[in-house]
Amino acid sequence: MAGTLAFVPTMGALHAGHIALVDEGKKRADGVAASIFVNPTQFNDKTDLALYPRQEKADARRLEEAGCDLLWAPAIDDIYPEGFSTNVHVSGVADRWEGEHRPGHFDGVATVVAKLFMAMQPNAAVFGEKDFQQLAVIRRMTADLGLPVDIIGVPTVRESDGLAMSSRNALLSAKDREIAPRLFSLLGDLAGAIARGASVGAEIARAIDNLKRSGFGPTDYLAYVDGQTLEPLDGFKEGGRLIAAAFLGSVRLIDNVAV
Repeated sequence: MAGTLAFVPTMGALHAGHIALVDEGKKRADGVAASIFVNPTQFNDKTDLALYPRQEKADARRLEEAGCDLLWAPAIDDIYPEGFSTNVHVSGVADRWEGEHRPGHFDGVATVVAKLFMAMQPNAAVFGEKDFQQLAVIRRMTADLGLPVDIIGVPTVRESDGLAMSSRNALLSAKDREIAPRLFSLLGDLAGAIARGASVGAEIARAIDNLKRSGFGPTDYLAYVDGQTLEPLDGFKEGGRLIAAAFLGSVRLIDNVAV
């Protein structure tokens, strides 16, 4: 493909959020390529991997309709050939939050993204901000390895009721789907309180209690962090971010908002 290339790595089960990444790529480069690869090394739970939705034919049609120029859907052996034994580990920004609750997850993410970048050699790569810590990890990895790829973050695309679009939303029961937007609503309220100078610890504890009262199950974390380092903050700071992961039924939802 001649000219500049923007790359959109995905695991498939595409929705409007993914298409927003393609649209952003079209603004940034002469051509857009996407990949679909359900990466086994970033799943901690084999059941979760088995249940991950796969709809490659529908995804391919959707990408074509969106004006994506190239789709690459590699097999597992293409990415991890026999004898593969290299692991990319990003320290610091990957250690807390998702890294703590999903050990090895970000090693899998960093390794596969590095491999995809080397195969595609894009000028830019586009990622959604919904997976905010993942975006921070990829930015750190790209900078540390000196990869000549401009990492572009795109704001989270949401349903009309505020729920962050995710392939996992299809796994929610009808009842839980009605409850799910409460996570974003509570994060918005919490962001406003922190911006007004309220106690971060007290407001987070209140928000976690409200999630439970709303019908959510365990909350893996709800934290106010530096938007670059992902280290916790105890008071308002420009660039701060609220990040959260909580279970609703058997589905683990993540979301984040700027403060």
